[in-house]
Amino acid sequence: MTTKDVLLDLRTKRGLSQDELAAKVFVTRQAVSRWENGDTVPGTETLKLLSRLYNVSINTLLGAPRQLVCQCCGMPLEDAVLSREKDGAINEDYCRWCYADGTFTYSNMDDLIDVCVRQMVSEGFPEEQARGYLKQTLPQLDYWKRYEELSDGGEFEAFKQQLIREINDLHVPGLPEVKKLNALAGSYVNLAYPLPSGEKVRFLQDGKTYLGNQLESEFGGDRCFGVLAGMDFIMICTYGAEGADPELVLYKKR
Repeated sequence: MTTKDVLLDLRTKRGLSQDELAAKVFVTRQAVSRWENGDTVPGTETLKLLSRLYNVSINTLLGAPRQLVCQCCGMPLEDAVLSREKDGAINEDYCRWCYADGTFTYSNMDDLIDVCVRQMVSEGFPEEQARGYLKQTLPQLDYWKRYEELSDGGEFEAFKQQLIREINDLHVPGLPEVKKLNALAGSYVNLAYPLPSGEKVRFLQDGKTYLGNQLESEFGGDRCFGVLAGMDFIMICTYGAEGADPELVLYKKR
């Protein structure tokens, strides 16, 4: 789709008139009309406003002329997995797993490779081939090339290690020692837990990124432990295959 078609399609899907859209992004109705006729293209600042309004990347607004790739893990990027800044603005350079709310979540390339290899193997790639590809590709990406400039000097890694200590200090029966926490998108782990009343409740937000891991229970069986944490909470649950029948074990404010 061309830029004019994208802008018309997004406005129509939102049910906005040209006048209503113009008011939201501080331009005239005539400017909106010229965009949708293909006579002009929104300026940079207006594109940023449209990106926020429609919750899509500027690349999408311009008709996707570039193939976006996460500059930390190499994953192809679509709007649904793009990262966010602290103020909610879309960052088109990273996925939501590698850069969450203005913070890089990986400071060790080998840890990231281990996580990516598991995902690629689950999609049918041979492990040796996947690992070799990542070891060759990741050092060429912008984050790792500029690591000393972009990293936080180990602050986030220190935060993760503090979380791991706090989780292990809970001594939850059957939960193995937690050694690593990975970035997890809320939409993938926001399970609905049953209450005694029969209602179900979700504790997370689909649009946020959390730290967590999945571990097999020391008691055996087919249920796993799920460990999730954020800046202000720790949550531990159990569930069956693919998150079936989740049960909340612990929710603790930090």
